[in-house]
Amino acid sequence: MILDKIKNRRSIFPNQFEAETISEDKIMTLLEAANWAPTHAKTEPWRFKIFKDDSLELLADILKTGYTKTTPEDKFSEFKLNKSIEKVMQSGAVIAICMQRDPKARIPEWEEIAAVGMAVQNMWLVAGEQGLGGYWSSPGYITELGAELKLNEGEKCLGFFYLGVFNGPNPEGVRTRIEDKITWV
Repeated sequence: MILDKIKNRRSIFPNQFEAETISEDKIMTLLEAANWAPTHAKTEPWRFKIFKDDSLELLADILKTGYTKTTPEDKFSEFKLNKSIEKVMQSGAVIAICMQRDPKARIPEWEEIAAVGMAVQNMWLVAGEQGLGGYWSSPGYITELGAELKLNEGEKCLGFFYLGVFNGPNPEGVRTRIEDKITWV
């Protein structure tokens, strides 16, 4: 049942990934699932940039540059920088999650962002079926990475989806009761 898959979806972090590569076929299956997300006015705003194998080092350099360029000296943390690079290098692939704004701006931007979020949820659900773990992270300096990621006019990067082979049991999920979050009108 789809509800069971939704309830069992979890963030799996790069330090939990196995040191295995991920085939392009598996990544394409994730992206095909993403492509079927709901989208108002059929704008299909999701865009993805895939980093795997040797290009993971390129992404690590991009993140290092972004963090170094935007972090004031008194807030700079070598530990935090190294953790960012480590997450990339522990991953089988990293997908930059981007949004291409409708050039006609026919719908509100938040709806475009929501459509991208739904595309990522589709990827996340399929990742679990494929024995892959995933984790979406958006560093504070993400808005400064446009040139390094070669974003198009009107395109924004919303974060990175770290992806890796995961053989362990999913962590148990916890949610408060839905009844505490609804009002019948």
